[in-house]
Amino acid sequence: MAHSQQIYNKIRKLASNNEWSKEKEFNYQALLLEAAIVKPTIKTLTTAYQHVWGYFKKRATDAEKEFYLHGLAVLSPENDIMGPFLAELAMKYQVRYLLESKLLTVYLK
Repeated sequence: MAHSQQIYNKIRKLASNNEWSKEKEFNYQALLLEAAIVKPTIKTLTTAYQHVWGYFKKRATDAEKEFYLHGLAVLSPENDIMGPFLAELAMKYQVRYLLESKLLTVYLK
């Protein structure tokens, strides 16, 4: 999602019926490789981070909410402070789905 909404939608469609095959796995891996060469934009990062924020918005502290809003306001692909911040929140609140997501795992190492 952070690289390409179109590729993300193709991946969602692949997984939609919960039946996985070798062909689907091949297509999935190909889409991941395709997405990896697409540079994120402010728009795609914003969309992805807004999606992730939904996991925290009801339990985040006021300071975390303030940092989130500030981070979105200054977000750029070259100076991404939101990825590490959201990864920290995923750890703090133990959101398993996010801890295993490709978007945040790069910041969790």
